[in-house]
Amino acid sequence: MDLKNSTHHIDRVVQPPQEVAKNRLSLTTTIEAIRYLANQGMTFRGDDESHDFSNRGNFIELVKAFARMNEEVEKVVLQNAPLNAQYISHKIQKEILNIYANKVRKMIRDEIGEDEKFCILVDEALDDSKKEQMTIIIRFVSCDGHIQERFFDIVSVHDTNSSTLKSDICKVFSKHSLLVSNMHSQGYDGASNMRGEWSGLQALFLNDCPYAYYIHCFAYRFQLALNVAAKEVGLVWRFFSMLNNIVNFVGASAKRHSKLKLTRQVEIEDLLAAGRLGIGKGANQIRCLQRPRTTRWGSHFSSIKSLIDLFGATKTLLKDINHNGPTSQFRGEAECIKVSMLSFDFVFALNLLDKTMRFTDFLCQELQRKSLWTL
Repeated sequence: MDLKNSTHHIDRVVQPPQEVAKNRLSLTTTIEAIRYLANQGMTFRGDDESHDFSNRGNFIELVKAFARMNEEVEKVVLQNAPLNAQYISHKIQKEILNIYANKVRKMIRDEIGEDEKFCILVDEALDDSKKEQMTIIIRFVSCDGHIQERFFDIVSVHDTNSSTLKSDICKVFSKHSLLVSNMHSQGYDGASNMRGEWSGLQALFLNDCPYAYYIHCFAYRFQLALNVAAKEVGLVWRFFSMLNNIVNFVGASAKRHSKLKLTRQVEIEDLLAAGRLGIGKGANQIRCLQRPRTTRWGSHFSSIKSLIDLFGATKTLLKDINHNGPTSQFRGEAECIKVSMLSFDFVFALNLLDKTMRFTDFLCQELQRKSLWTL
């Protein structure tokens, strides 16, 4: 008797073909929803995923959307699916994501090849639960001669000692058959555990591979140099301190933020009516004040440009708060900021740094171009 073709075969007795088809359709719906969300970099979970909640998060709502578009899908997902085969649990989502991640890493590994040279970029960061994580990015020259940069893995680490980081990186290499001897460059930040000459991560790798030269990101070094140099000039230091105060004061309230945009809109309409502004795609957009960040010198230039664009609207807003603010302390703070913003030193520094930083920003952007990197 041919059991394989028998209708009484154990697989067909336990699970009829109709059930197999339903389970596959349900699982396929889950896989497609996960692939879409992962590709778009969107969150999966919602604040409340209970059945009676109106918005159960991106994943559940996307499955619902698939069900609304296809009656066959609707019959096999969520409440219509068997309790043991809904394929929507967080564990199932993570397992499918892990399968996708492994497939992507395999494609990157195949793209690198067996004996091709590569370099690594490593950085540390804290996740939302305050756990240390290490990101590993691989750069290499593709078969067509172009430099490729691929995000390869993210690894949780129990500490950030250089020996621990090296051990975890080597485990990733070993898992994907990448040889340390083929590593010809290392790129890290300026932390001592990374760039240390004797016991830093770069030194440990150099002991194993003498060609794995350490490169501190030129753009980042340039930004740090500008940052340190700026702090040595009193006028510049006071300017950025005042710029922070303006951005923080205006941006601290959604009401003030909205009023600033409305004031700017009226200002643009008046300038357009007077013929003092050009028109075109992307022109005269209503932007917000941007906060400069310490280690990102490019953000300082963006902050300066945003204040220049919104200088008149900001002055009008501060003047209105000075006259109509709810408390005397609030009105006094607005007046103090307005007086400082209209002072000669601040306006002079604003225009001087706008002209100067156009050159430094251009150089910073050029230093980040992929074509300038060599292996």
